[in-house]
Amino acid sequence: MRIFPGKGADKALADSGSAPYMTHNSGVQAPARTHRKVSTGRAPVFLFLEHNTTMSDLIAKAAIDRRLAEIVAPVIEDLGFELVRIRLMSGKNTTLQIMAERPEGGIEVDDCAEISTAVSATLDVEDPILDAYTLEVSSPGIDRPLTRLKDFETFEGYEAKIETSEMIDGRKRFKGVLAGVEGDEVLINIEEGTVGLKFDWLSDAKLVLTDDLIKEMLKARKAQGLDETKFDDVIEAEGPEEE
Repeated sequence: MRIFPGKGADKALADSGSAPYMTHNSGVQAPARTHRKVSTGRAPVFLFLEHNTTMSDLIAKAAIDRRLAEIVAPVIEDLGFELVRIRLMSGKNTTLQIMAERPEGGIEVDDCAEISTAVSATLDVEDPILDAYTLEVSSPGIDRPLTRLKDFETFEGYEAKIETSEMIDGRKRFKGVLAGVEGDEVLINIEEGTVGLKFDWLSDAKLVLTDDLIKEMLKARKAQGLDETKFDDVIEAEGPEEE
């Protein structure tokens, strides 16, 4: 970790002309698809294709997530979108959660439905998931996860929470204003100054849902002429904020 004292720790929310156009996490989601396991009489075949997505633990954390990402990322990219995050969630019901967006940011319900249809067809052929599961395709949301190095450049000036996989100078959690990137390091303004964290150290990162962030995203969405009827209302959660 590097600290750069006095490098704009109190930097205000940046006025970025390239702000992404997201809704709240519950806002843009294609209808879920439930898959039943049908015996095909053959072993599953896995395709490991080259694609443009730089895979990180933030995009695909577990081994099964990485395997699934290798299958679905090329499908998503062929449609003109990018994979933001993929998680296979186990429990009473198994759910495959996929977040995607356009390279320049933004996605609508019809886009999610298109991705869901294409991914579902590919997974039915490749058959990588042993149990029955539900496929959910959605936007990253306003308080979105930051999973690629470029996300920390795009959202420079916005407040975020970052966690590292190992203790860095006695701490694993950092909360402050993003200050862009420098090489392979993510810069964040905290009380002590500007901290540089290597991207590979990060285990979790997401934007903090603030009134300013909501206003900026809604303004950007309106400027892009996105259909407001295709998004749910933004709901503000009550209660103390998690540290």
